[in-house]
Amino acid sequence: MGKSPFHLECIGCGAEYSPEEVIYNCRSCGDLLSVQYESELPSNIGAVWTERSLSVWRYRELLPIKDYTKIASLGEGGTTLNRCSRLSKELGLREIYVKNEGENPTGSFKDRGMTVGVTKALELKMTRVACASTGNTSASLAAYSAKAGLECVVLIPYGKVARGKLAQAVIHGANVIRIMGNFDTALDLVRSLCSSHRIYLLNSLNPYRLEGQKTISCEIRDQLGLPPDKIVVPIGNGGNISAIWKGFRELQGSDLTDDLPQMIGIQAEGAAPIVASLRKGVDALEPVMKPETIATAIRIGSPVNWKKAIRAVKESNGLVETVSDGEILAAQTLLAGYEGLFVEPASAASIAGLRKLVLSGKIDADEKVVCIATGHGLKDPDILSRLLPKLTEADADLESIERVLGDIPPTLDVIA
Repeated sequence: MGKSPFHLECIGCGAEYSPEEVIYNCRSCGDLLSVQYESELPSNIGAVWTERSLSVWRYRELLPIKDYTKIASLGEGGTTLNRCSRLSKELGLREIYVKNEGENPTGSFKDRGMTVGVTKALELKMTRVACASTGNTSASLAAYSAKAGLECVVLIPYGKVARGKLAQAVIHGANVIRIMGNFDTALDLVRSLCSSHRIYLLNSLNPYRLEGQKTISCEIRDQLGLPPDKIVVPIGNGGNISAIWKGFRELQGSDLTDDLPQMIGIQAEGAAPIVASLRKGVDALEPVMKPETIATAIRIGSPVNWKKAIRAVKESNGLVETVSDGEILAAQTLLAGYEGLFVEPASAASIAGLRKLVLSGKIDADEKVVCIATGHGLKDPDILSRLLPKLTEADADLESIERVLGDIPPTLDVIA
């Protein structure tokens, strides 16, 4: 727990690896790796953090970087935690908060992981980085690679990435390659590419990237003063829910919080292998061969971090739920209309899932809940065509406008 030194540790067999190695899976059993810290945090670390601005690097003692003077940063983190009073009343809950990760530099939570992952690439003296992506990962990696002066390679599934995200990757200079297959195929290919060449893999398979994402936990703790009862997270590859849980566990281990939240994972009905596994009670994943959902960011049929995600749910005594595309779109409109927060469909899955769990009685009315909104609504502009009603038209004169508006009360005074 705490600051460097640290090492990589297999979540399966416990084998340990040096942080100087470029490795993504255990060589003994092939399982996932996790960053483990070997020294304790200073007793006054909470006070130290409050002296710094709210950001990912506020919590640098909890991050696996040795040289803080060479950080690749665009000012990530420090996102607002919005108390949603109107939404709370609509859903019948005491307190709902939305952590708006769309405020990050490239518009999604992926920036938290990329600032750490790209900085680690620099420490390891890598000159090229790569990822497979459904959109947000490519946009973020391209931006941070540009900042760090690294060559960036991105593999995306043909016709399955929102234009807003694709435009970001292109404008930041990434070498974007569209492949005839889904995300899971793209990830298999990029893993092979990185194992065959000196190219640093920065999908969530990379344990260092998840360390940046766990700072969501630290910010929520600082913004609320204590963890909420429940945290609702959309699940795609499974990295974010596991990272957030790891963050809270480390805060508890350092006596920075006594309580832990329940982790609630939400998947789209057409891409829900983790939910299916938990409901069946099996310790294996049955991939969805042709995942389909309007929420492109979580359209993943074979999530690499499924073991970590399942552990987060089980260890926290949490819940999982699926939501339909119709429920996702309804939640996206609800959040925008009630709270002024425009999020992409994958983000709205957390609101849709919360609504469904409240209606089924699985969440009590007096609980404090935080929903993670993972990306900004403008990330997926194509979806607007499904949301926008036919716009009202009027002649260019006041009388026509008033006719459209109907009965409106007169003002007592009009100040020109």
